[in-house]
Parts: sequence; C-alpha cells; structure tokens
Amino acid sequence: MELLERIESQIHSTRLPLVAITVAAVPCPDTPVIMTLHWHGFVREKLIDDSSAQTVSYTPLPSSALQVNESWGDVRALDRATLDAAWELGAWDVSRAEAPSCTRPGADTREAIDCLKAFGSFPWGVNGNDVVVADTPDADDLVAVAAERGYLMWLFRPVHGGIWKDVADDATLRPDGTREPPCPVNLIPALAGKARKTVYRFGVSQGRAGSSLVM
Repeated sequence: MELLERIESQIHSTRLPLVAITVAAVPCPDTPVIMTLHWHGFVREKLIDDSSAQTVSYTPLPSSALQVNESWGDVRALDRATLDAAWELGAWDVSRAEAPSCTRPGADTREAIDCLKAFGSFPWGVNGNDVVVADTPDADDLVAVAAERGYLMWLFRPVHGGIWKDVADDATLRPDGTREPPCPVNLIPALAGKARKTVYRFGVSQGRAGSSLVM
C-alpha cells in the first residue's frame, strides 16, 4: 500500500503545510482505508465578495479525507505502510490507537464520536463550515463496521511538507526534513478488540545524537 505517494501528491497539489495525518481502518482484510490530511491555514471570511473588503474572521482550512482502495491482507500491512510513510516524511513518531466496539454495553458516548472523526465523518461544523472535505464513498459502511468490531487509527506529524521543520530537533533528519528509507522499526502486533495505544518512536534529539535509540 503506497500511502506515501498519495500524501506527496496531495502536498504538491494543494501547496499547503500539514499539521498531521491520520489513517483509519477496520480489522477486516481488503476493506477501504480512510486517510485524513489535516492542513494548516485559514479561510478569510468577508462580508462581501470583494478583494478590497476587510477580513472579519478567519476559519481553519478543512481537512481532506481520502479513501484508499488498495488490497491488504492483515493489519501488519497497514502498520508497515503507515510507518514507512511517516519515517520518510520525517515524523518524530507514530501513535497507533486500537479502539474496541463503541456499541458494547457501557461504552462512553465519546467513543462513538471518536469513531466518526477517525473516518472523516465529523458530526458538526465550525461557523457553518465543514471541518472535513471528504472523498470517502464507503465511509458510512466503514463506520458501521467499526462501531461493531472496533477499528485502528494511526497518527503522525510530518516534518517534510509540514509546519514542524523549523522546530524539529531530530538528528535523524536530512536537511529537507525527510529520512532515508527503509524504516528500521519493528512492528508491534495489534490486539483485536482491546483498547490500547502504541507509540513507535523514530526521532533522536540533537543533544542525544551520540547515544543509541532502542526501537
């Protein structure tokens, strides 16, 4: 699964900096994967459509949710594809959240909202504007499966193509904020049906560049 190519294509086409990227999937082989790119920037709101009119407010740019329809066999394939993309884009780490069914007895309402957000289906907007612009035809079906069987979501913040380059304290990065492939980090198996968070650490602080990093 080539997530990196899709991310780079979006960066080049929008020419906007990224804050973060999330990838969400249900634990069912060969189902679509939803990748959401969270952009940094604002839309200028004016009372009239005139270039000389004064801006009265700023609304955050909506995120972009994309559906990836490539075939995959198990969660390890998604894990590896996400880690490879995050590694090459210079992310400090990757956080993987494993969420159980949000329809189980005793589940908190917040879990249902988190499930919707993971798949780009935000249940609200901001000042009448969409929080996410989605090209995800199967999102509703994926949310339904996730609500019953749980889901996984990966989160990382890219340095290359992102807003973090000027504050990145990472001895593993090249000058443009990228890293040389392949990603050397070993995968940690997911636990189906369990609530757990796993953090894959990539970065090494400049001050610790001489010490070893345990992966």
